[in-house]
Amino acid sequence: MPAPSPGGCCRGLTSWWADGAELVGLGGFTSIVGRRGEATAEKSPVPVTSGNSLTTYAGYKALLQIQSWLDIQADREPVAIVGYPGSICLALSRLLLAQGFSLHLLHRPGHERAELLSHLPEQYHSQVTLTGDAGELYARCKLFIAATSAGGVIDPARLQPGSIFIDVALPRDIQADTRPDRDDILIIDGGCVTASDAVKLGGESLNVTIKQQMNGCMAETIVLALENRRENFSLGRYLAPEKVLEIGEIAERHGFFAYPLASYGERIDRQTVSHLKRYYHHEIYAGERGEATQNSSRLAFVDAIIAQEPAREDTLDRYHQYVNPMMVDFLKLQHCDNVFRHAAGTQLFTGEGEAFLDMVAGYGCLNLGHNPQPVVDALKSYLDAQGPNFIQYISVPEQTAKLAEVLCHLAPGKMGRVFFSNSGTEAVEAAMKIAKAATGKPGIVYLQNSYHGKTLGALSITGRDKHRRYFKPLLEAMVETPFGDLDALRQALTRDDIGAVMIEPIQGEGGVHIPPEGYLQAVQQLCRQHGVLLMVDEVQTGLGRTGKLFACEWEGIEPDVLMLSKSLSGGLIPIGATLCRADIWQQAYGTADRFLVHSSTYGGGNVASVVALSALREILAQDLAGHAERMGAYFKQALSEVAARYPFVAEIRGRGLMLGIQFDQTFAGAVSASAREFATRLPGDWHTTWKFLPDPVQAHLRAAMERMEQSLGEMFCMKFVTKLCQDHKILTFITANSSTVIRIQPPLIISKAEIDRFVTAFAAVCDELSTFLK
Repeated sequence: MPAPSPGGCCRGLTSWWADGAELVGLGGFTSIVGRRGEATAEKSPVPVTSGNSLTTYAGYKALLQIQSWLDIQADREPVAIVGYPGSICLALSRLLLAQGFSLHLLHRPGHERAELLSHLPEQYHSQVTLTGDAGELYARCKLFIAATSAGGVIDPARLQPGSIFIDVALPRDIQADTRPDRDDILIIDGGCVTASDAVKLGGESLNVTIKQQMNGCMAETIVLALENRRENFSLGRYLAPEKVLEIGEIAERHGFFAYPLASYGERIDRQTVSHLKRYYHHEIYAGERGEATQNSSRLAFVDAIIAQEPAREDTLDRYHQYVNPMMVDFLKLQHCDNVFRHAAGTQLFTGEGEAFLDMVAGYGCLNLGHNPQPVVDALKSYLDAQGPNFIQYISVPEQTAKLAEVLCHLAPGKMGRVFFSNSGTEAVEAAMKIAKAATGKPGIVYLQNSYHGKTLGALSITGRDKHRRYFKPLLEAMVETPFGDLDALRQALTRDDIGAVMIEPIQGEGGVHIPPEGYLQAVQQLCRQHGVLLMVDEVQTGLGRTGKLFACEWEGIEPDVLMLSKSLSGGLIPIGATLCRADIWQQAYGTADRFLVHSSTYGGGNVASVVALSALREILAQDLAGHAERMGAYFKQALSEVAARYPFVAEIRGRGLMLGIQFDQTFAGAVSASAREFATRLPGDWHTTWKFLPDPVQAHLRAAMERMEQSLGEMFCMKFVTKLCQDHKILTFITANSSTVIRIQPPLIISKAEIDRFVTAFAAVCDELSTFLK
């Protein structure tokens, strides 16, 4: 559609001037073709602006941010300017040349070189390459910024890997209305600004307004109005660089920023850009990318990585790129994206020296605290003496034999054999195999809401579908019964394919649930009556956590099979242990054909055993079980007194230093009420429209609103995690099965003063969030 004539536009401007307008943004009428903007300004009774200066500033700042995130020097990486010598591209060129960039300027064919260069100061001519062929840019440049009036100039399929294209133009200069199907390039929505929370625009409802990714041309008019600048600010081809920087400074002063950046409307950050760094740092990444296969190149790459002392953001970028991007995004969303450099006792320290009180302790791995010195010394001593480690399949490992005897002596029941592995989940898998091999029966009864790990076998007896649903079908013959329901267990044991029952003395990840009094004893009796194995998972509860060395000792039960891990090595080295009676091991593996059918390459090494022996000694020497019982009782009472003042804290439960804070803040009806209020304020009759939506659509929307309300309750719980971390430097987290329970599992060496610190902080957050809910 052709643009309106200056004359037609001026009639509108005259009308607005008569109505009191003191400044008008030309918006879409910003083309310089035929000097329409300048011609309009000459005839307008009111000052006008195209908005191109702030649009230019936003594109300029976006490129500088990309340069910083990629960690590249201006003179090392050329930039393609697409749309030169248009007003925005001309201003961008002058700004970037002043920063030392080399530019490849794409212009329309038919222009003389001298004419094109005349728009730039002569001192910059040596930094410029001119071309009228877009095809020449694909091989020359990876950084682009474009602002033509034509649209669809650049083919994303031809961009080099690592290319970043800042698209200032409307319509887009990239030939893609949706994000290209490539993960090695990035298209950025250029020329936009976002208003900060401090900016309040008229018409806000429910604290919602459109303030993000505003077109720079519109925002410039707003900013000039806020400054009472009634002037023709941005007109014509020549936008003075100093005026571009001036409007940018003014905009930022009023809360309008070029950040955050976005790609097709979706916010992007440093992590999104940093995964492209490899395409700009050949000297570091050559070996990784296979460009040089010589050993020296690969060695240089590894040495460069090892030698780095990365900033926090660099580590987040690296983890985001190579490990789990969603985990980094989640932690950033919760403002818990810390990177720790030092750990001692109950404290973790960032690279900047900030100390955090650790109330998670590796979900029970750190009963002795971080880096317990006696255990560290034992490890150092063994390594300094050049003690052998992985010799268990060519000889008998001395330290492992010692550890096995100690465990069998300390554990409840008549334990006589130990199989060593590398984690709690592996210990559970070993127990499942022992049960099947010893009894000849494939079935295992497990409890609803239990948690035994995330390998395929352990998942089959984990009683929470959110962990299982993506990996079905799981193992057959596994039978779930409700936690605490003896009748259901009794019924399940009537099956003739059940070989074992798997229980946790306290359901940790299930939300820190203690079984009803006498339940564990009754389970043991039923197992004995039916001739099935009683298998007890003490991976999280064991080694002093609950106030006894083993949690099953609270009811005096004697497992047939017992699993340990986590704090068995003081949190220093991965280790798992599956203990069983000697006769059970004999039935499972006591023949020439079977004694090696279950093994683990790393399981049973001397180094892990040395560490575990030292850790067990320290747990006993410091009487950490007794300390956990005393401190846990004090902790639980103090938290309960705080909880009594706030209805959204439903319960403080647990035993010893394994506590859970159950939240019960309902948001039932909140989302639907907000939707009704929003519908009332919108133009039209949305309430009547709702009535005529098809029944399935209404049902899906109601289900979505109910799920959103449930999520709000979970988010309320996570808000405590965030506030304790951000405001009080205390680390907590939710349980795996329940997002409305905060786990409290500090190192067992925690002091009364540290408990008081947590209770005070918890009370402060409760008070703050209770005000939020009013």
